[in-house]
Amino acid sequence: MDIPNILVGFLDIVKYVIFAHFIMSWLITFGVLNVYQPIVGQIWGILQRLLEPIYGPIRSVLPNIGGMDLSPLVALFAVIILQGFLSGL
Repeated sequence: MDIPNILVGFLDIVKYVIFAHFIMSWLITFGVLNVYQPIVGQIWGILQRLLEPIYGPIRSVLPNIGGMDLSPLVALFAVIILQGFLSGL
């Protein structure tokens, strides 16, 4: 296995974590999940700590769109583009 294939595999995992965070945030917003439940709160905290270093710089560049956070979408597109680039190597 070479380095680009390992990075593509790692980016696959990152992509699934971003997607899980995105879905979980919607479920929390609509009251399906409650962050005060111990398991949900722990999973949510872990996802927040993992992804905030990625989302933070993106949020500082994006304009404010009335409470809608587009940083997960931008991060997901960036991961997909990076995977495409690495697959071409």
